[in-house]
Amino acid sequence: MLYFVVRGLNLTTTTTTTTTAQVHLIRRLRKLTGTNAFSHLRATGGEVGSSATLAPKIGPLGLSPKKVGEDIAKATGDWKGLRVTIKLTIQNRQAAVSVVPSASSLVIRALKEPPRDRKKEKNIKHSKSIPLEEIFDIARTMRGANKSLARELKGTVLEILGTAFSVGCQVDGRSPKEISDEIKEGNIEVPEE
Repeated sequence: MLYFVVRGLNLTTTTTTTTTAQVHLIRRLRKLTGTNAFSHLRATGGEVGSSATLAPKIGPLGLSPKKVGEDIAKATGDWKGLRVTIKLTIQNRQAAVSVVPSASSLVIRALKEPPRDRKKEKNIKHSKSIPLEEIFDIARTMRGANKSLARELKGTVLEILGTAFSVGCQVDGRSPKEISDEIKEGNIEVPEE
């Protein structure tokens, strides 16, 4: 998905391939000053993605897919083996790569599992345990990135506990569902921000 912001005008294309009309529009937008293009895509951390998947998205913007793939691999080195969302900010034919954290990738990262070869190992069971303080830290990260829909930190913590339940891990050696029930009853205090 490509986003263009030109002097307050937002244009969005949601197709994975770029048509000729879109290429001409992109070239016209590039000539304007202050043009930024944003592209969100999923990549495996620490690996250079295939140029064939990047080319339709960033080729019309005048960037080399191979160079951008190497930049993505360098920026996602901390997330080795995990699927993460990448935000490419393109300005003046320069791409800046930033990782947009998701709840599931933060929970799996908190498990501190060794990197895995995703081609050989399938259907991984995440059976380790995460401390509750780590869940609070993940919730604060999600609130800071504006990725939570909850009004308070307590709601965000419940969202993260639901994600931990779906991943299959435990929190303080217990089921995340038990801990979320205790938070709802008021037995466990959630700190303010």
